[in-house]
Amino acid sequence: MSESAGAIRKTLKEIARLIDGEVLGDEDAVITGISGIKEAVDGDLTFLANPKYIHLMETTRAAAVITSRDITNAPKPIIRTDNPSLAFAKIISLLMTDELQYPSGIHPAAVVSKNVKLGRDVALQPYVVLDDGAEIGDRTIIYAGTYIGHHTKIGSDCLIYPNVVIREKIEIGNRVIIHSGTVIGSDGFGFATVQGTHHKIPQIGTVVIEDDVEIGANVTIDRARFGRTLISRGTKIDNLVQIAHNVEVGENSIIIAQAGISGSTVIGKNVTIAGQAGLVGHITIGDNAVLAAQAGVTKSVPPDTCVSGYPAKPHEQAKRINAFIQRLPELFEAVKKLGEKTK
Repeated sequence: MSESAGAIRKTLKEIARLIDGEVLGDEDAVITGISGIKEAVDGDLTFLANPKYIHLMETTRAAAVITSRDITNAPKPIIRTDNPSLAFAKIISLLMTDELQYPSGIHPAAVVSKNVKLGRDVALQPYVVLDDGAEIGDRTIIYAGTYIGHHTKIGSDCLIYPNVVIREKIEIGNRVIIHSGTVIGSDGFGFATVQGTHHKIPQIGTVVIEDDVEIGANVTIDRARFGRTLISRGTKIDNLVQIAHNVEVGENSIIIAQAGISGSTVIGKNVTIAGQAGLVGHITIGDNAVLAAQAGVTKSVPPDTCVSGYPAKPHEQAKRINAFIQRLPELFEAVKKLGEKTK
């Protein structure tokens, strides 16, 4: 995101104050833009969070770099911070507000049904549909083409991007961000099979999304059969994630793209579920657990455990098994030669 000169004009010293950073080098250097380390041009401020990219400090055209406090010297001015990525995000939020233009007011093409309650400074873009009895909190912004079902409640300061579907009787907290194409409250996948015919089981529960959750694009979160599907406060969900009926996700968990969680599984706090991991239903994942990419999780995982592979096993064990599998061709040849010698 390289910005044109003049979008920002602050010295490194001024910027360092905003993020509690320490300048090494010319603190009077003037910053006129913000960009990634590879894309940066003269006058830009960038950041370095991953040590494996430290060599890019030699080639970047940026005027200065935000780094961790571990960096003690550099080929150009730096601002040392506790968390470079977080500091860079804060700089963008503080200095680039003019670049973020959100809609305001209620567009005439929005469809607001009866008994809808709108808080102060709500923004509704064209073709938003609010069904009977919906409630929208203060300063929430709903972009074009979004449907909010009857008696659904959405809190304050939420940001709902275009073409989101939030069905009936759903509860969403404050400061929730939902990206385009996501569906919340679709029917849980429940059928009773009798003599080869699948009979639909009504799904009459709800979904509860607590405060400070962010949900990526094209995510599906199914409503409960009874009770609720729960996404607890602070959880962040990447694009293309499927969360089935009656799942409970604990606070501050991370769920990465293409993960799938089957019904009635309980996820603890601060859990990381990596890309394409698949979880069977009716299991429990303990607090602080890590499920590695493409893990096939078929049984409960204890707290503070990292698992990988299929079926998922403790990560160190899974790595050993994989190493043995990679050597199977060599083992086959050795056994073949041994067999020939014994003939």
